Amino acid sequence: MSDDELTQAALFDVFSNARRRRAVRCLKAQSGSCELADLVERVAAWENDVDPDEVTRAQRRRVYISLYQTHLPMLEDHGIVDWDPDAHTIELLPSERLFEPYLERDPAGGRSWDVVYASLSIVGTFTLGLVALSVGPLSVGVAPFVAIALSVAVFAVATLQHTSRRAGSGVRVPVPWR
Repeated sequence: MSDDELTQAALFDVFSNARRRRAVRCLKAQSGSCELADLVERVAAWENDVDPDEVTRAQRRRVYISLYQTHLPMLEDHGIVDWDPDAHTIELLPSERLFEPYLERDPAGGRSWDVVYASLSIVGTFTLGLVALSVGPLSVGVAPFVAIALSVAVFAVATLQHTSRRAGSGVRVPVPWR
């Protein structure tokens, strides 16, 4: 499958599986290529939240079978990796810029937008409650201005989130209906 044929639906299908995402992230961490044994060990370590040295034979075997039989052939069919089952080598193909937006981001490295939105919602609800009760300087006459200010704040936070997510990838997401 060529880069032009990698539709958004196909990429969502390919990266809907965590093991495939982990395999591609591992390949990226290994400068784009590695041996199957190394890939299996790293993916098994991530999945079991242990050091690679602590991966058991059963954990390694489970990952090996699924990568060998299912995940690597699918990644190869979609032109994401070049896999040689005889030599047990895997290489990430240059189409990485197309699928980067579909891989998981490291939550520790970014903002936790759910906290920002929750905080904004709590402040907005509290403020509107005070307006409705006419507590302090807030009165019913100020309610439209409070609602407009809250709407602008939500729009600004949503725009900031969208911009920060897109700025890191530098990639235009393919749209199938164009």
